Amino acid sequence: MRDRGWWFGAALSGALVVVAGAFGAHALEGQLAPRMVAAFETGVRYQAWHTLALLVVLAWRSTASLAGQRLAMRLWAAGMALFSGSLYAMALTGVTSLGMITPLGGVLMIGGWLALAVAVLRARPEGQSPSGSA
Repeated sequence: MRDRGWWFGAALSGALVVVAGAFGAHALEGQLAPRMVAAFETGVRYQAWHTLALLVVLAWRSTASLAGQRLAMRLWAAGMALFSGSLYAMALTGVTSLGMITPLGGVLMIGGWLALAVAVLRARPEGQSPSGSA
C-alpha cells in the first residue's frame, strides 16, 4: 500500500483527536481555568482539521501525485505536533511558557497550505506535455 506510514499516522492522529476531545469535554471541564480548557479545545480543533486534510491529500495522491503534496503533509504533521501538542501540554501542566511554541506550529501548518498551493500551481493540466503541447 502506497503511503502506508502516512495512512497509519493519520489514523492515529484521528484517534487522538477523539480521545483528546472527549478528555477535554469530560475530564478537564471544571478542573482547569476556562482559558486553559479553551486552549486545549483549540489544539483539538486544529489537529482535527489537519488530520482531515492529511486524509484528503493521501486520497488525492492515490490518483494524482504532485511534487509538493508530501511536503505539505510533513509541514502539517510537524505543525500539529508543535501547535496542538504545545496547547495540550500547556493546558495540562499549567506551564504557560509552552505557549511560545504554539505560533511555530501555526507557521508550519500555514507553510503546508502554501506548499500545497504551489504544488497545484506547478501541476500540468491533464494531457499536457512538459513542453506545453498536447
